[in-house]
Amino acid sequence: MKTSITTLVLGTLLGTTGAFLPMDAQAQTTGLQLPPSSSANNFYRSNRLQMQKVTFKNQFRMNVTGNLYLPKDIKSGERRPAIIVGHPMGAVKEQSATLYAQKLAEQGFITLAIDLSFWGESEGSPRNAVLPDMYAEDFSAAVDFLGTSQFADRDRIGVLGICGSGGFAISAAKIDPRLKAIATVSMYDMGGFSRHLYGKSQSMAQRKQVLADAAAQRYVEFSGGETKYTGGTPHEIDDNSHPIAREFYDFYRTPRGQFTPEGASAELTTHPTLSSNVKFMNFYPLNDIESISPRPLLFISGENAHSIEFSQEAYALAAEPKELYLVKDAGHVDLYDRTALIPFAKLTEFFSTKL
Repeated sequence: MKTSITTLVLGTLLGTTGAFLPMDAQAQTTGLQLPPSSSANNFYRSNRLQMQKVTFKNQFRMNVTGNLYLPKDIKSGERRPAIIVGHPMGAVKEQSATLYAQKLAEQGFITLAIDLSFWGESEGSPRNAVLPDMYAEDFSAAVDFLGTSQFADRDRIGVLGICGSGGFAISAAKIDPRLKAIATVSMYDMGGFSRHLYGKSQSMAQRKQVLADAAAQRYVEFSGGETKYTGGTPHEIDDNSHPIAREFYDFYRTPRGQFTPEGASAELTTHPTLSSNVKFMNFYPLNDIESISPRPLLFISGENAHSIEFSQEAYALAAEPKELYLVKDAGHVDLYDRTALIPFAKLTEFFSTKL
């Protein structure tokens, strides 16, 4: 089946990261003083851990695949607290999630970086489909896997969601009390974003046009026509590109973070299907977020992040115990892989004391 990519509005373009710019040019574009490029280490590989590729079923009998990290000093029969790590929306586990999983496993935790259904090595057809409830289910399935393993303490399982996975992790935690501590980094509420865009800038008329275009595309695909994709990260940028597009491009379209799973098309990486992307319009992860209490919530955002509004809103709506932690001089994508900025010590403290 043929495929094509379309962009509806600025907001869908910026859904998840465009040519490489010198660091000083990036700083002028984003308004940030970025750290040296050497601090970006998305493809970090630890020699202090054992890594196992694991696959398990979610409740809908779909295979979910992840990288399981075990500290080399773990003893036979020993059970340790575990953390599930979810990747940014449109990304795969090799982009940001495995970095976080390894850094936390080096602190003694069992960690599991998963591919969400329809993405990466996890099952789901069509590829790149949007289904928020299934994404949340994958976190619960990861609890099933860890909680029945021989190495994880089922009463001390936490979750860390990066970017869009922050919202999916919250959605899972609202209905799965086995998730004992919930942290998000550079969180996106993909529902609120899809309905309103940044700063509530999308009009109702624009929203309805997005819905109409997606509905029309369903007829095309049902009749065997080409699949269309939307959003995601641009494949080219120029002097007129939006600063947020540049920020994402520097991660997803350069060696810094570019990764195409085996058998996938580089042209389609980060791009959800047009006809399914509107399912985010009906996704409300922050509704009833207060019901997670008394389990603790930690929201981490860069103080200069374009996405900070989502963490601030989630923090305002959540009940205690909760914390909003802002990282000085950091933007949204900085916290994907810039190890000089990512507050691993804060995350270690949170999960050590809360699990």
